[in-house]
Amino acid sequence: MTDDDGDAGPAGLAERASVAAKRVAPTTVVESIRILPGGHSSLTYSAVLRRVGEDDRRIVLKVAPAGVAPTGNRDVLRQARVIRALAGAPGVNVPEILFESEGEPPEVPPFFAMTYVEGDSTEPLVESAGVVSGETLAARALAAARMLAALHAVDLGRVGLDREPHTGLRAEVERWGRSFETVEDDLRLDGPVIASQLLETVPRPAPAVLVHGDYRLGNLRCEGSTIRAVLDWEIWSVGDGRIDLAWFLLMLDAGYVQRSVEVGALPTVQSLRREYESTGGRTVGDLGWFHAFVRFKQAAATALITKRARRHGSEGFPDTIANLLADARSRLEEPGRRQTRPSGA
Repeated sequence: MTDDDGDAGPAGLAERASVAAKRVAPTTVVESIRILPGGHSSLTYSAVLRRVGEDDRRIVLKVAPAGVAPTGNRDVLRQARVIRALAGAPGVNVPEILFESEGEPPEVPPFFAMTYVEGDSTEPLVESAGVVSGETLAARALAAARMLAALHAVDLGRVGLDREPHTGLRAEVERWGRSFETVEDDLRLDGPVIASQLLETVPRPAPAVLVHGDYRLGNLRCEGSTIRAVLDWEIWSVGDGRIDLAWFLLMLDAGYVQRSVEVGALPTVQSLRREYESTGGRTVGDLGWFHAFVRFKQAAATALITKRARRHGSEGFPDTIANLLADARSRLEEPGRRQTRPSGA
């Protein structure tokens, strides 16, 4: 992307960001915009905020893609809204929202600016060995379990999110089940059958909480074992927090895939769950259905990634899909699991 890319490119974005920033402080200029890696539904840039009488400040700009409606995962202003709502929430750290612009979508996309949080975001599943020590990752994982419990304890009314529509468990299954309808047979496998099994055994709903949707170490900005900010709020919702917990546990499950740090250095799934429950002050109960669901969800997401990879000549991850679906099926077929009475969740 070059400086000639109009309102959506760095030059146009710098001008638009400066205009938005001046509404907060008239002497502000935004410069030195650079694209950052990461993010699938929006673009992420680093920039420098210059203000008369103050030191330069590094910031981050999240920008919706140009040319399409900023809805769903691309609704960056919705992301800004939840981050702003969580400012000051006990036990939950998020960046500070500085300013935003509604743009004129789809041609001129909306964006928001937030503080740049120092640290690293290391995902044990994919990062190279030695990026962060196993001991640090272990402490970080336990801190993440505590912060997830704090997130789920947020009073929705107090932060102004109590009128958000609730996403039920059936809707979650149906959403990811539709992904299998768009991929080749060798990637679909028995995904639709597992979707039916999940729908037949939906647990009774729990009280609705704020759900991040992709809560894992790679989406946390950390310094050492300290979590400085929860990032990437593209798919947040109000729903069943057990999905967040099961997803977080999957991403640190020694049996999921081979990881880059010694498995023994990371907390067990059981210890992470206990840390979450201890912080939240309550026992979660049976997570079997949720363990199956998140594996089904990850298989669906991996099938879509593999479908796109094959368009570019790569094989993708068919073995991972098969393994995840097999694991989901075995968890659903545990003794007593199929007898769970469905609800209207």
